[in-house]
Amino acid sequence: MTTRRFFLQKGILGITAATLVNIPAVFAEPVETNAAGEDTFKLAIAGYSFLNFNLDESLKMMKKVDVHYLCIKDFHLPYKSTAAEIEAFHAKLKANNVVGYAVGPIYTKNKGEIDNAFDYAKRVGVDLLIGIPAHADLEYVAQKTKEYNIRYAIHNHGPQDKLYPNAESIYNLIKNLDPRVGICFDMGHNKRDGRDSVADLQKFSKRIFDMHLKNVTSATNEGTTCELGRGVINIPAYVKMLRKVNYKGCCSLEYEKDMKDPLAGIAESVGYFKGVSDATR
Repeated sequence: MTTRRFFLQKGILGITAATLVNIPAVFAEPVETNAAGEDTFKLAIAGYSFLNFNLDESLKMMKKVDVHYLCIKDFHLPYKSTAAEIEAFHAKLKANNVVGYAVGPIYTKNKGEIDNAFDYAKRVGVDLLIGIPAHADLEYVAQKTKEYNIRYAIHNHGPQDKLYPNAESIYNLIKNLDPRVGICFDMGHNKRDGRDSVADLQKFSKRIFDMHLKNVTSATNEGTTCELGRGVINIPAYVKMLRKVNYKGCCSLEYEKDMKDPLAGIAESVGYFKGVSDATR
């Protein structure tokens, strides 16, 4: 009998060598899952992927690709939203079988803006805030995580980012801070900074609270984001590492190509990630 797993394995292995790197070795090695055979990580979509779409349009796309977790951006739920507006927002998500699990990324330049970001996260009702603070404000961020009991994950943006180009640059600054201060690991931008994103996932996993799932065309500043299966990051190896480190957060697809017409690329990337996850299980 032809099983779903066999079909997915055959389909993925049939993709060109330019798409997958060293995939035979990855599939040859067993991977660990939890007792129920389900992964501890969840596939999500970063709200920035829907920059050019309202909430209804975004949720319609999420339904088409069967993804149920969303990192909330302010253009869908403004910072000054009232309690009634926040309640209506969550009701709409629930009606579409979607959970808003975090907010951000939120850029802040001073302590007042950090206060506002934490207040926003509390009012939205999430326990994770993705942010980009100034280095001088990191101790203050740590204080706020204690005050609100909300985790704060700092986002890296690659070689052009003078504050946080890669995961290591964040870790070195936060390693002695409150453990509720961590990393939103953008694996694509990390790769653009010449890093090994699979190795860095393992190295910094204890402080990675969230991640932006994406691939890039090259490990250079000139590299651009692309469909998940078409870039230079070995996604099957990455999925294997997610299991090895027992990552329990969201893998939030951030699709930045064709942003005015992203559905095809999002669907391809979601299908690829789900296929790889299933075939390597």
